[in-house]
Amino acid sequence: LRTEHIVIAFVCRQLLQQATMLGSFEVNLLIVVPGILGLVWSAKEWVAVANVKIDGHPDLLANQDSKAKTQAADIVAEMIKISTTIQEGAMSFLFAEYTYMAVYIVLFSIFLFFFTGLPTTIAFVVGAITSIICGWIGMRIAVFTNVRTTHQCWKNLSSGFDVAIQGGSVMGLSLVSIGVLALFVLIEVFKGYFDLENSQAMYEAIAGYGLGGSSIALFGRVGGGIYTKAADVGADLSGKNDYGLDEDDYRNPACIADNVGDNVGDIAGMGADLFGSFAESTCAALVLAASSPDLKHSWAGQMYPVLISSLGIVVGLLTLLTQGVFYKVKDMPDVEKALKGILVISTVLMTPVVILLSQWCLPEVFSMGTGYEHVKWWYCAVSIMLGLWSGLIIGYVTEYYTSHSYTPVREIAETQKQSAATGIIYGLALGYLSCIIPVICLGVTILVAHTLCGMFGVALGALGMLGTMTMGLTIDAYGPISDNAGGIAEMAGLPETVRGLTDCLDA
Repeated sequence: LRTEHIVIAFVCRQLLQQATMLGSFEVNLLIVVPGILGLVWSAKEWVAVANVKIDGHPDLLANQDSKAKTQAADIVAEMIKISTTIQEGAMSFLFAEYTYMAVYIVLFSIFLFFFTGLPTTIAFVVGAITSIICGWIGMRIAVFTNVRTTHQCWKNLSSGFDVAIQGGSVMGLSLVSIGVLALFVLIEVFKGYFDLENSQAMYEAIAGYGLGGSSIALFGRVGGGIYTKAADVGADLSGKNDYGLDEDDYRNPACIADNVGDNVGDIAGMGADLFGSFAESTCAALVLAASSPDLKHSWAGQMYPVLISSLGIVVGLLTLLTQGVFYKVKDMPDVEKALKGILVISTVLMTPVVILLSQWCLPEVFSMGTGYEHVKWWYCAVSIMLGLWSGLIIGYVTEYYTSHSYTPVREIAETQKQSAATGIIYGLALGYLSCIIPVICLGVTILVAHTLCGMFGVALGALGMLGTMTMGLTIDAYGPISDNAGGIAEMAGLPETVRGLTDCLDA
């Protein structure tokens, strides 16, 4: 009788768990709908940026004309001219870079086809093209927003901040949305049109999607980064050292290359880099989930890694809606608080989403292979949350060691009074010191996640760090937009107060 009771209780528990787990339709809905919402919101923000008229704020000129170097009409014309030049330079670089990428994609696809087969090759090409599209969108919105940020800073700080964040959110939301939707479509196509041995073989072929994204990241991040630093140092050498010109002086033609470089490295390159990380982490988690004897028969369990990123889009939208309520930007100190507030809000909102998603998608206990036969659903939630909160901590540590508001940067500035050598040595030492806490966070995340779930936990920890990627990308894109806005303000001859506000946004 006792044995029968145990069996009945076990069956009832399994039935109850199956009832609470998400079905295939609900899973597909939770992937597709957030992706579409992200694209729609991106389009809305793009339109909002486009609606900013560059007219010189005629109602405010009575207060600001006296501080301007030239008349308002001339300033507006110069702003448009400079921003157009930056845009043309950025597009020219992308065209040259993408030409080399196209050759690489074709040649490496031939190599992949002979050694791995058609499915992996298709996944690789889709991943590479998706990464290129995301980088192009980011570059377009960045060079479109920079001059409008300058123009709105001519009005007030709050307006400039809003436009810069709107431009950044276009890249953040569109990149993740396109990445999730492209991966989901790829999975559905492979399920319907390719006769592979099993789900694990299918996801191993789909891993080519991550390879394509990371390959483009190599070109975008390294190539764009080299261009950025070469243009930045070249502008400083030719302007400051040789002729004693100020930063972004209009008489220094290298300043245009410098502003183009900000977009090339920190928009297209950084976007491709993070897309590659997202694609690789998701594909790795998909392969590991398909290797589980318990998860491979559940669509919710298989799509669990993709759902983490798709619901991260919803969290990003909620963050953008609530940021203005909790962190209003009125004065200069509010900018830094607002940017950090975006990360805090998104991390806090993502935490319950991770817990509920783990409970709804995963069995109460399941096997992840030898040594991990009794993995519980909350083990996976813990692994993701470790990555999620470690990402926030690393962000705060980075802010502490790189912001002028805190001691480390000010100490470096003090050491420069003695000599350049002491500044270099002290800066290098602080750079090493700044790595301690991030390394500890990464180590703890990997150790605990691997102890709980094996390599599946490590992959989930990486996805946790990328769970708020929509907002991380928004802030990353916001930086070059604000930096360009300052350069345009300086070169167009706007009042010094405007350059002060753009510098505040960029700092």
